[in-house]
Amino acid sequence: MFKKILATIAALLFAINTSNSAEFINILTGGTSGVYYPLGVGISKIYGEKIKDVKVQVQATKASVENLNLLQDGKGELAFVLGDALKDAWQGNEDAGFKVKLDKLRVIGAIYPNYIQIVASKDSKIKTLADLKGKGLSVGAAKSGTELNTRALFKAAGMSYKDLGKIEYLPYAESVELIKNRQLDATLQSAGLGVASLKDLSTSLDIVVVSVPAEIVKKMGAPFVAAKIPANTYKGQTEDVNTASVINYLVTRKDVSEATAYQMTKLFYESLPEMIASHSAAKDISLENAAKNSPVPLHPGAAKYYKEKGLIK
Repeated sequence: MFKKILATIAALLFAINTSNSAEFINILTGGTSGVYYPLGVGISKIYGEKIKDVKVQVQATKASVENLNLLQDGKGELAFVLGDALKDAWQGNEDAGFKVKLDKLRVIGAIYPNYIQIVASKDSKIKTLADLKGKGLSVGAAKSGTELNTRALFKAAGMSYKDLGKIEYLPYAESVELIKNRQLDATLQSAGLGVASLKDLSTSLDIVVVSVPAEIVKKMGAPFVAAKIPANTYKGQTEDVNTASVINYLVTRKDVSEATAYQMTKLFYESLPEMIASHSAAKDISLENAAKNSPVPLHPGAAKYYKEKGLIK
């Protein structure tokens, strides 16, 4: 009887240890009304179903800057980040929110572009960047990727936050609620096309999507490029609108195992139809561009996958 009891205890301990040995993947995203979060949920379903012995969690955050710092601190395994924030993190740009060079970062791959989308209520009479002077604008959560984009844009346009009549540092959904309640004139959101918050705003009141001229984008410099927000992306937006775009990346950290990074890379790029179902912004993701122009080294696990696909040597 005593031996049976010992055997039972041993079995229980084995089961506990086995369950505790499951690998954990924490996916760092952004606000729930943005694009990062629904895509993160989509990835979590894929990884949860197809990676053996893994526990997957999706964490809503303030996006790029917070995500990169969390990765450096070992508090995430996969993160969505903007290319300019990633470059700043790798260089240790303190003004951008990085006190030291974040040397543990490694790239999984390039994904879709973010578009700088400045949307104002029609009643605000804002039609151009210059019209923002004296008006109320939400520039994104403080030190977020969106807010870094706002700073870059204002600098290139010869403007500063002092030109604004009111400034708010708010996530997307909160920004939209203030505009709907006539407490704010406009919001700048750096996101994939068709972001939920702006769709919500355009169906609630008449809007104007403000153009960012190509000459301003040129002054912003790399990694920003000129782009267009296609007509009818949002209700009432009947024409294409010029703006700037910057590529997003999936990023991990160097101490994530090569096997896990390989699986994360392979499953993501081989599940693009599921990602598009999670959010339409994913339609601009392509495997062919995944390993291009990264400001940070690829993780060896990601590089292994790209070598198998003939994308790098």
